[in-house]
Amino acid sequence: MNAPAFRIEGERLLPRVSPSGLAPSLERKRLQVYGTQIALDSALLVLCFFGTALLWFGHVPDAAELLVGNLLLPIYLTIALHNGTYSLITLTDWKQAAGRMASAVLIAAVLLTFIAYFVKVSDSFSRLVLFGGVSSTLLVLSSTRFFTTRWIRKHWGPSPMNLLLIDAGGPPIAIPHSYRIDAYEHGLSPVLDDPHMLDRLARYLRNMDEVVVNCPPELRAAWAMVLKGSGVHGEVTSGIVREIGALGVVHRENADVSSLLVSTGPLGMRDRAAKRMFDILVSGLALLALSPVLLAAALLVKLEDGGPVFFRQRRLGQGNRFFRIYKLRSMKVEQSDADGNRSASKDDDRITRIGSFLRKTSLDELPQLINVLQGDMSIVGPRPHALGSQAGNKLFWQVDRRYWQRHCLRPGITGLAQIRGFRGATDKESDLTGRLQADLEYLAGWSIWRDIRIIFATAKVVVHDRAF
Repeated sequence: MNAPAFRIEGERLLPRVSPSGLAPSLERKRLQVYGTQIALDSALLVLCFFGTALLWFGHVPDAAELLVGNLLLPIYLTIALHNGTYSLITLTDWKQAAGRMASAVLIAAVLLTFIAYFVKVSDSFSRLVLFGGVSSTLLVLSSTRFFTTRWIRKHWGPSPMNLLLIDAGGPPIAIPHSYRIDAYEHGLSPVLDDPHMLDRLARYLRNMDEVVVNCPPELRAAWAMVLKGSGVHGEVTSGIVREIGALGVVHRENADVSSLLVSTGPLGMRDRAAKRMFDILVSGLALLALSPVLLAAALLVKLEDGGPVFFRQRRLGQGNRFFRIYKLRSMKVEQSDADGNRSASKDDDRITRIGSFLRKTSLDELPQLINVLQGDMSIVGPRPHALGSQAGNKLFWQVDRRYWQRHCLRPGITGLAQIRGFRGATDKESDLTGRLQADLEYLAGWSIWRDIRIIFATAKVVVHDRAF
């Protein structure tokens, strides 16, 4: 029977791991707190200046008398978003939270004063309203920080992050406020040739902000490779730097242990939020605009042989987790090849007449917009491959160990590899090398503008001679 995982602080027992992970996501809760703080800060700042103006002028202030507060707010938010006022450390340390907030407010007030002076409108500002508004804002927002951090520590614990310690045969260590599991009791091992094991591991790593693996020397390289494809901050407790490609050394202040950082998520929280919002917007608009085309194509598939319209196939996605990809069926029902053991080829007898047209025009990929809305895929990213995909006579991950690293982001409908022409069958090992290199290059240099350029470039290669 699997041993339960638990938080060391308080030893909170957890149930057996489920598809949703060992614990609920704290990242989502952090985002909710940041959003609430921004809205509350904005409202309280405006109220503080309104109250100050009301006391000073003796009547309900008009727009001109509230101008100083209204101008200060956007300057404050701009500075606050860049100086860490809404950051990880400010969730549980009220002194840090109050200090960074106060810094943003005071810098905003100074900047506003200088700007007003240079544009010669400072005479229209009441200095007492500015001073009183800033002072009351500092007092009120500091109080909200104090109560917010106390509430978070009470309900989340001393740490605002989920940290998982995997004991995999290394020397005994303890990291306070972490979830802890025994790899052997849970039947976990870093077997890179087994996608099913990687999917199991992904369930344990899901919703974790940091993962530390404590294992013997002979397993460190394998665990490091698993972590590199997980999309999380991953560490192994020690090892040879050159062998595992360590990104740095981590000394934990609250635990007598040092470890080597071997993986980090390729995108920060803001970038992930921007990419996800971009995906939802583009996929929603695309589904709306292309729904007549999708319906017509689906009707043609159904009319040809009466079989199912959609083809669903299990593939590895972000963090090596399985998901079901949707495509318009382009092969005969009895020869659909759910595991992808045989790559499609030119004049493939399994492909229907309508299917050949759908593949050449890439229309068979349209249902993946549903995968994007569901959160399994992205508009742009490394293409997800079938489990049985081979380059030459080897499975993809047997050709190059770096293959697993491409799974640290959501897979995409299109990507850098596709617009460079790396599409179609992989008859030779070298056919995989180019697309893998392009995927790793994309991960290393992501930006929202690059995604937009890739989308426009994709329009030029929608119809291509490698689609069969």
